[in-house]
Amino acid sequence: MFVYAIPLRTRFRGITVREGMLIRGELGWGEFCPFPEYGDREAVGWLATAVEQAMVGWPAPVRERVPVNCTVPAVDGERAGRIVRESGCATAKVKVADHPGSLAEDMVRVAAVREAIGADGAIRVDANAVWDVDTAVRHIGEIDRAAGGLEYVEQPCRTVEELAEVRRRVAVPIAADESIRRAEDPLRVAVAGAADVAVLKCTPLGGVRRALAVADAAGLPTVVSSALETSVGLAAQIALAGALPQLEFACGLGTIALFEGDLVAESLRPVNGWLTVPATAPEPDPALLDKYRHPDPDRTAWWLDRYARVSALLDAPEAE
Repeated sequence: MFVYAIPLRTRFRGITVREGMLIRGELGWGEFCPFPEYGDREAVGWLATAVEQAMVGWPAPVRERVPVNCTVPAVDGERAGRIVRESGCATAKVKVADHPGSLAEDMVRVAAVREAIGADGAIRVDANAVWDVDTAVRHIGEIDRAAGGLEYVEQPCRTVEELAEVRRRVAVPIAADESIRRAEDPLRVAVAGAADVAVLKCTPLGGVRRALAVADAAGLPTVVSSALETSVGLAAQIALAGALPQLEFACGLGTIALFEGDLVAESLRPVNGWLTVPATAPEPDPALLDKYRHPDPDRTAWWLDRYARVSALLDAPEAE
C-alpha cells in the first residue's frame, strides 16, 4: 500500500492537496481516496471500487473512446478562457457558487468561457449543493443569460426535494451528483423527478458494475465524472464511461489537469476532447511514487488506519 499527497493547481472542493492511497492486487493497482469528511461507512464504496479494479477487472467496453469536458475552477475570466482554449474540449464544466457573494464573478467566468468555447460549445455549471431553492432559481437565470445558454446545472441544492422544486421552476435542465453518490438510495432522484441528468462517479458508488446497475435503474441520461483521482483511479471512471450502453454527454474526466503532478508517467489526459478507454489501470511510476509519497507520518498513519477500518466494513456481512 502507498499513501500519496499531490498539490492541486487551484483550490478545488476546498482543498489544495489531494491525498489518497494505492493498493495492489492480482490485476494491478487500485486507488482508495475518499475525501476526509466522508465517514467510514460512506468510504466502503470507494474501497470496493479499488478492489474491483485491482482484483476483479472491469466489464468489456462498448466504445473505444469517450468525449470529455474541461473543468474550469472558480478562477477569473481571463484564466477561465485560457483553460478552455488550451483544453481542446467542446464542452466546459464551470464551478460557480464558490462563496455567498459569487454571482457577479460567476457571470464573468461563464461569459469568458462562452467567448472561448464559441457559440457551438456546451457550458454546464456546478454549484455543489450550496444554494437554497429561491437563490438557485434566481442565480440559474442570471448565469444562463451570461453564458448564452447552459447545457445543465449540476446539483444546485442539497436535497432531492429541493432539486425537484428548482427543476419545476427553471427551464435549464438539472443534473444530480451528490444526491446520487451520497444517498442511501441513489435512485430517489429519478423517482422524485428531481433531475434530467444523472452524474455518476463509480468510485463512491462501489465500482463500474455497481454504477452500471444504478444507471440502468435510474433511466436518466448519464454523465460520468471524476472524483478527483490520480490517473490510477481515474481509469475506473473512464472504464465506466466506456461500458455505458448510451453516452449522450461529454464526461467530466479531464481532471488530471487540476493536479500539479501524477503517479504515472503518461497521465490520462484528453486529446482534442477525447480519452481512450483503458483495459486496465496504468502502472505507477517508481520515481513519481517517491516524489509524491506523503511527507507527514501522522497523515500516513491516519490513512492506513482508515483503510483497516473500512476494509473491515467491506468484509462484514450485511445486517439483517
